[in-house]
Amino acid sequence: MTPRTATASTRQNAAGSPATAPVKAAAASVGQGDLTPLQRLETLCDPGSLRLMRTAVLSPTLGDRATPGDGVLAGVGTVGGRSVAVFSEDPALLGGSLGARHAETIVRLLEMAGDAGMPVVGFISSAGARLQEGLEALAGYGRIFAALTKLSGKVPLISVVCGVCAGGGAYAPALTDITIMTRRARMFLTGPGVVREVTGEDVSAEDLGGPDVQKKNGVCHLVADDDDAAVRMTRELLGYLPQRSGEEAPRARPVPAPAFDPSIHVPTEQRRGYDVRDVARSVVDGGRIMEISEAWAPSVVTALARIDGRTVGIVANQPKVMAGTLDAESGQKAARFVRWCHLFGVPLAVLVDTPGFMPGSEQEGGAVIRHGAKLVHAFAEADVPKVTVVLRKAFGGAQIAMNSRALGATLVLAWPTAQIGVMGPEQAVGIIERRKIAAADDPLAEKQRLGAEYAEEHLTAEGAAQLGIVDEVIEPAATRDRLVWALSSLRRPSEREQRSRNFPI
Repeated sequence: MTPRTATASTRQNAAGSPATAPVKAAAASVGQGDLTPLQRLETLCDPGSLRLMRTAVLSPTLGDRATPGDGVLAGVGTVGGRSVAVFSEDPALLGGSLGARHAETIVRLLEMAGDAGMPVVGFISSAGARLQEGLEALAGYGRIFAALTKLSGKVPLISVVCGVCAGGGAYAPALTDITIMTRRARMFLTGPGVVREVTGEDVSAEDLGGPDVQKKNGVCHLVADDDDAAVRMTRELLGYLPQRSGEEAPRARPVPAPAFDPSIHVPTEQRRGYDVRDVARSVVDGGRIMEISEAWAPSVVTALARIDGRTVGIVANQPKVMAGTLDAESGQKAARFVRWCHLFGVPLAVLVDTPGFMPGSEQEGGAVIRHGAKLVHAFAEADVPKVTVVLRKAFGGAQIAMNSRALGATLVLAWPTAQIGVMGPEQAVGIIERRKIAAADDPLAEKQRLGAEYAEEHLTAEGAAQLGIVDEVIEPAATRDRLVWALSSLRRPSEREQRSRNFPI
């Protein structure tokens, strides 16, 4: 159902402003979602704030068949009172295919966003390059890619795929920070017809590039049921992010966390799984997290949340999936998220419970070394507050990679029962004491006994604190309090705060 606010706003703008009169035809044409291109923009933006640009541009090749902006509506509005550059493609015009004028409108908007330091939100529904314009259309995609690359890391870039996103056009969302897909969306470089003709594979558009496909490989970060849900998701996401790099994200009114000890979610048995998101929810404002890339590499959780009203990025091992081990895919996922938080000044809370990196020939062949190194590099590079909490265990290279003190963590905390070391106790004694274990009447019992002794001597949180690997051993119930203190006291001032301090009075 079309939101009432969008309908009312559309009528007001169409009737009250000569500049927006040409968009009436576009508002009457519904694309593949449940909102028109104009309604997507007006529902996203604060009521009455949207101002469209280039509304009178018509395609020289399509004449009166063109819609304003030649198949794309673009403009600037506000979301939560902050300026945002927005555009929405119209599949009613040749499937939303991109021509030279269409590309020119988007590029001009991206240039404006760069000059003004505004986030960009694009609603994508396009069949790809317009065949009628040939190489000019392909060059248009190249200009869009170049413009997005120049903005990358400077302002938040969000793509909302509402319909088909095919061909070269699929690269544009992949160049942005976050890609949201609706259930009706389809993303692929080559459509089912071309695939069938070239490879002989008979596959549907949904099975080729639907959200269930793209969310599992990291192309799509969030999935919404429909256009309206995608708009709400986008507004929430923008609320977590700063206007531009160098500025701090807007602080919300602090909300208490759920009033219980986070350790109730963590089994004392080292091998029992649990959902680390329950621990995260118990220390963040209102128990609310916005998970990013939930279905991709699920052995690590990446999410946005607030602690004491401040935005924080959460990176956490997920013991309910592969016991929380890191692998090539989770290394990529976590590294990308950490670097994104670094670029936009978002502090990091890292919840650690991992037995190490996944061993085996498949992982080595999948370049686990290279992707694990990306995670190490991302944490070492990030110059935001980075607070690590070891919940239950942290072993081997994964202990380093998950924001260790040696890697540059701002603060490392550990719960009293946490184990921290080179490897798990039974694995360690299996190497060190293998002859003694083999000679025992009951090798399994002997291994367990020796493992317990090794853990007590080498793996305790107190021992790690004495070595400076851990800054403080805390009770689980104090976790939120320590995070609140660290994020408020150890944060770096934003560029705006630094400028204001240096301004002569």
